Amino acid sequence: MPTLGVIADTHVPQRLPRLPAGLDRAFRGVELILHAGDLNRLSVLRELERIAPTVAVAGNADLFHTGLPARRVVEIDGKRIGLTHGHGSWPHYLIRKLKEHLRFKYDGNSYIRAVRAAFAHEPIDAIVFGHTHRCYQQTVDGRLIFNPGPVAPRYYNTPGPQVGLLHVRATGLRAEVIEL
Repeated sequence: MPTLGVIADTHVPQRLPRLPAGLDRAFRGVELILHAGDLNRLSVLRELERIAPTVAVAGNADLFHTGLPARRVVEIDGKRIGLTHGHGSWPHYLIRKLKEHLRFKYDGNSYIRAVRAAFAHEPIDAIVFGHTHRCYQQTVDGRLIFNPGPVAPRYYNTPGPQVGLLHVRATGLRAEVIEL
C-alpha cells in the first residue's frame, strides 16, 4: 500500500533560502508528495518532483502568481484526500487574523472549521492542510485531518522543520510526523 509525503509552509525564499537537507531521506520511497501551500516559488515543486511526483495547492503567501488551485482532491487506492492550505477565503482569513491580533490569542479551532468547510460536501477520507505552522492530527467525523507542521524555521513558537507521511491502507489512513 502506498505512502505519501506531506509538506506545507516551505516559504522558499521568504523564510528559507532552500528546502532543508534531509527532505529526500524523509520522503524516500513515497509514491506522491502533497504540498499544502505557501511554497512562495514554483521552483520548490521542481525540487520536490526530483523525489516523487508532487501535487500542490496555493497558500496565502503564494498570493495569485502560482496558478495553483486553492483546493484539490487526490484519490489513492480508493481513498480520497482533500488538499488545501487552510487559510480559508480571504475575507474570513483577514477577519480571523484581526481577531487573533486583538485578543493576542491563536484560535486553532477556527482554522479547523475553515479546513473542514472546504470539503464539507465531498466524500473524502482525509484532509491535508498547512497554514497554521502547527502540527495537527485528529479524526473528526470519520475524516483524518492532518497538518504536518512547518518546514520553515520556528515560527509562532512551534517546532520545525518537519514533514509528514500519510500511509494509505485498505483499513484507513495513518499520519506520521517526521522531524528533519
